[in-house]
Amino acid sequence: MKTSSHVEDIPVGAQGDLLHVRNELHSQYLVTAFILIGLLFMLLPGTFLGVWNLLSISEVHDADALPLGWLQAHGQAQIFGWIGSFILGIGFYSLTKMQSGRKFPLVTGWWVWSLWLIGIGLRWWSGITTWHWRVLFPLGAILQCIAFVLFFISVRRHRPRATSYKPEVWMQIVAASTVTFFITLIVNGAFLTHQAWIGASPAVPHLLDQQFVTLAVWGVIVPTIWGFNARWLSIFAGLKKPDGNRLILAYVLSVAGIALTFFQWWMASTIVLLSAAIFSIDALHIWRRPIQPPKLLNIHPSFPFFLRVAYAWLLISCILAVLAVPLDRSGGLWGASRHAITVGFVAGMVFAIGQKILPAFCGMRILWSTRWMFWSLCLLSVGCLLRVSTEPLAYGGLWSPAWKILPLSALIEMTAITLFALNLGATLLQPPAHLRSENKSSLSRGAA
Repeated sequence: MKTSSHVEDIPVGAQGDLLHVRNELHSQYLVTAFILIGLLFMLLPGTFLGVWNLLSISEVHDADALPLGWLQAHGQAQIFGWIGSFILGIGFYSLTKMQSGRKFPLVTGWWVWSLWLIGIGLRWWSGITTWHWRVLFPLGAILQCIAFVLFFISVRRHRPRATSYKPEVWMQIVAASTVTFFITLIVNGAFLTHQAWIGASPAVPHLLDQQFVTLAVWGVIVPTIWGFNARWLSIFAGLKKPDGNRLILAYVLSVAGIALTFFQWWMASTIVLLSAAIFSIDALHIWRRPIQPPKLLNIHPSFPFFLRVAYAWLLISCILAVLAVPLDRSGGLWGASRHAITVGFVAGMVFAIGQKILPAFCGMRILWSTRWMFWSLCLLSVGCLLRVSTEPLAYGGLWSPAWKILPLSALIEMTAITLFALNLGATLLQPPAHLRSENKSSLSRGAA
């Protein structure tokens, strides 16, 4: 005798609702796991190693005091371990919003999570210890590529069915940056494998590293931020809807700027990337008066201000890069430019937008502390200002006290990043908002 407990006996509409609920829960668990490993790489291999590197450099007043492999391991942990993990987690979460009626690819998601964690971990560990790096460099890169292929297959299978509607601009840019993400992983694997075969140390040659960082930052991270900004800023910050044509132009210019670096036309590349930044600011209406009040529920009221500060850092980074081509001989201007875009723009945007959307993605949780949000953003900006303003002076031997300010900037930024991580961590440890409301209602009824 059959019982009504079988899924087949549930009405079709109820089955669809049940599938949606399960998909939502599975995606929340997975995006939380990706955020946690992102925070792990941001704090330990990323920030703490970066602070240690800068303290060591400042102590001997020599930018070449540390092995280049350590610096590159720090950069890989930041680009792939932190930002890359966030992108993959948000990508999997977005699958539940695609009306495909499919079961969430939970098993595949956890395979991606595991392979991504191991691949980045192997790359970072072998880069700083040199332990079996000739084997672990290619192995780590292969695992990252496999993880991304599994992720991409999941996205392709769960995309909405073809319609006559043209995808919105933000979707086009995010999709293009996703493809570039895979290209970046392939290029990274090629560089690392080549280094493992013929290189004398784990350090990739400086020129190749400079080209790779440009590809990763301007091909993946910056366009992804532009795409999500085009989707959310008109809602969250009350800005006018973006100009799609100008944003596409900004993206095309960023691709052109990347291509020019691989021809070693650095001046042309930096000017084109500066133009891309200007067009993106204009297209997103970042510095224009909002047309409606921003949505500030459960976040700090300074949110719109720090969004604008982040784009100021993007512009500053591009200007410093233009100046670095004819003037920089010690690496100070190039380093300041890279720091302005990775910390000032990328980290600043993640700190602002991330503390708005990530708690919602992880089960509609409420941010633990809006004050911590403010101080993490404030200290990040102060630390970045000190670093960017003094690094060219110190590295160029123009002002010796700058060497004492650099460690201070690193400690301030580390405090900011720690506050951000703790705030998100405490947020994820809280029960979802609806469970908190139910608990409060139960306590109120009990007291009555």
